[in-house]
Amino acid sequence: MATGTVASVALREWETVSPDTDEKLSGLFLDDLPEVRTLAGALTAAGKLEVLELKRGLSIRARAHVGNISLGRLSITIRPKLDAFKLLPLLRYAYRLRNFEPHGQTRYATGLAGLQDLLLQQLAAESTELFARGIHRHYERRENGLTAPRGRIDFRALMRQPIPRSTLPCIHHPRTENCLLNRVLCAGLRFGVHLTDEPLLRGRLRGMAALLEESVGPIPLNSTLLRRAAQATNRLTAAYRPALSLIEIVAHSRGITLDSNDLDLRLPGFLFDMNRFYQMLLSRFLAENLTGYKVQNEFRLADLFAYVPGYNPHSRRSPTPRPDFVILSGSRTAAVLDAKYRDLWSEELPREMLYQLTLYSMGWGGGGVATILYPTMHREAREARIEFRNPLAQTGKCQVVLRPVDMEVVAQLIAGDRRCQRGRIQYAQWLVFGKEGEA
Repeated sequence: MATGTVASVALREWETVSPDTDEKLSGLFLDDLPEVRTLAGALTAAGKLEVLELKRGLSIRARAHVGNISLGRLSITIRPKLDAFKLLPLLRYAYRLRNFEPHGQTRYATGLAGLQDLLLQQLAAESTELFARGIHRHYERRENGLTAPRGRIDFRALMRQPIPRSTLPCIHHPRTENCLLNRVLCAGLRFGVHLTDEPLLRGRLRGMAALLEESVGPIPLNSTLLRRAAQATNRLTAAYRPALSLIEIVAHSRGITLDSNDLDLRLPGFLFDMNRFYQMLLSRFLAENLTGYKVQNEFRLADLFAYVPGYNPHSRRSPTPRPDFVILSGSRTAAVLDAKYRDLWSEELPREMLYQLTLYSMGWGGGGVATILYPTMHREAREARIEFRNPLAQTGKCQVVLRPVDMEVVAQLIAGDRRCQRGRIQYAQWLVFGKEGEA
């Protein structure tokens, strides 16, 4: 790559480009800088994006993360198969966000804006709603000397005073906005300011952060504080949950190492995890529309693996697989499903997925069937079944089902009114049990 030049590569999720398919990549290599090569290796190891240097140039393989990232002077953009504007209603549904009309709708519809700007627009709208409601205030215990006493007098502190003073030590509980929820909200707004190049959006985020900073102290973004903030929400502060979810999405997509307090550990870009979003989308859709059943997320298949007694020198816990969804009918397991964000109608089934689902099908006491729910945009996509057989007896022992989830149909059903409720129930039943119905 010539000095000072910037190369841009665009591809779709799960697409691979190389010098054989894109002449632009011929003779194109990564900058010879340790930080660039370290980042490329980390992205590959994390399964977010695979960047390989071949003899003729670069090979880039996208996975289930979409967005954009810079590797030195190389800019990579990964677009979802659903354009960002169609994706937004599904995001709102999956993460239980309110329905706001984004500013600059035409620009978003033409695909000129990134997914991160749509998420930040939603964060700005959620924050505006919180300001309109009145941000949360809580009672904070304070012990200090007051000229006009409030609360109750702290007689123990008064007895310890060596000489009379003009103030009385008091224990009081004034209401303050400087609570954890508002501090995390302020940090999220301030963080969002640095993620967008849109002047109007940046101004909205900066303005709301400045208002909060007048009464709220600074706080770093990390997993511990985000988890504490989520746990601090209750019936009175439930309105904060959408904004907190968006802040967590943006932080993870930015690549912050949220288990650390270091704010500098971030990606030079924005990569949104479509696999996690897809799992949350199906989780809510099934839970709301699968009547007569309970949807258990990430259910532990206990006792599927166990260390042999006397052969566990490190005293480790036995491996416990966790399917994405287990459907329960009372105490009975009715179905085991896994959400895989990969279009298996047009892509080959990876063997690790097959092996994983085969174990799931063998690990529960039902009909020996485990199902992959995969997204597709192909209306002709049909269910496929793979049977695991006993090679000696030539008999089937269990099955892995590949069942397509038409994203256009899901979007239409979610957007529909009460008249679509029957269609939603029928589609949820089909996703879980297929044509044959309940086993």
